[in-house]
Amino acid sequence: MSQPHTPPHLDADPWADLRAYTAARLALGRAGASLPTAEVLRFGLAHAQARDAVHIALDTAALQAELAADGFDTLLAHSAAPDRAAYLARPDLGRRLADDSAARLGNHATTNGCDLLLVIADGLSSLAVARNARALVTEIRRGLPAGWTLGPVVIASQARVALADEIGQTLGARLVAMLIGERPGLSWPDSLGAYLTWAPQPGRSDAQRNCISNIRPEGLGYVEAARRLWWLCAEARRLGLTGVALKDNSDSALPGADTPPALPAADGQAQDQQ
Repeated sequence: MSQPHTPPHLDADPWADLRAYTAARLALGRAGASLPTAEVLRFGLAHAQARDAVHIALDTAALQAELAADGFDTLLAHSAAPDRAAYLARPDLGRRLADDSAARLGNHATTNGCDLLLVIADGLSSLAVARNARALVTEIRRGLPAGWTLGPVVIASQARVALADEIGQTLGARLVAMLIGERPGLSWPDSLGAYLTWAPQPGRSDAQRNCISNIRPEGLGYVEAARRLWWLCAEARRLGLTGVALKDNSDSALPGADTPPALPAADGQAQDQQ
């Protein structure tokens, strides 16, 4: 039986085995001085998917219906950016509530507020929200510690991260977590990020937030993301802050964290033990 061989015009990439461990665009190979045609086509597809993730509008009605079916109270909000074109060209508008949204949310403010307010926002990838937000919110609610209160879930359109500051202040939240579509990459267009801010109010800087990134089934799973978020919430309430002064040491709370991981035995050692 003849052995498969590489055509003479294609050069095998010695790093190709690494592709089994990551979705990053590496070990693409080459054909002469260029990429193989298959990789050029994959790049074009990835670029198109990234553009779609940015430009396709979030179906807020569908998401609201899904969350309502799961028993969540929801509110809708819109930034001061009237459309996608304005949102992309004027980031400052995406950080402020539209006047009618500010008034509507103000009508739902309560005296006691809540401990944690979840805001779901389209950001730069509505695809990430459509695929991941519902499952993540469900896991966050499942991990709700005793004595903590959750506010209604706010679904925000044309939103930047800082929009959660104004929403959180309006609804009297002591902590706000913005679950937002991250800027798409060329390996995956559907990563969700969670930005946590203590005592939200307009004017907070990014240095005053903690971020949990790459939330999706192929990245950081929903259960682990929710666990990290609640660990950060507990520390934020204990210290009265979030941001660069709050380090994510949530791994230290895992069972067996004090035990160094065992190294795999070398082949010779394994044979000796057998």
